[in-house]
Amino acid sequence: QVQLVESGGGLVQAGGSLRLSCAASGSIFSINAMGWYRQAPGKQRELVARITSDGSTAFAESMKGRFTISRDNAKGTYLQMTALKPEDTAVYYCNAWVQPLPNMETGEYWGQGTQVTVSS
Repeated sequence: QVQLVESGGGLVQAGGSLRLSCAASGSIFSINAMGWYRQAPGKQRELVARITSDGSTAFAESMKGRFTISRDNAKGTYLQMTALKPEDTAVYYCNAWVQPLPNMETGEYWGQGTQVTVSS
């Protein structure tokens, strides 16, 4: 069983910053890409940023220059968000492609989400 647990969400004023953390645990042989998605009320879930096992990153256009993503060898990923805007308000989900055991296929896993609210 693979678990992803997010932390770091909260309420912040426009222009402020937040750092989200995601920790992976459980049966993990290897982790390929990790990333962050978000879903605002009434909208579809969208990619925020992702990072591969070799450190390559990709960002949604509206986050470029404001958000950075990183990961560590301890099965974690972090999303540093700066210059936050009210439209960044959403539930942020951690995502990871994990191979649980050497003889198992890589699968996609999700965290439970953490709320980020940006006030104007």
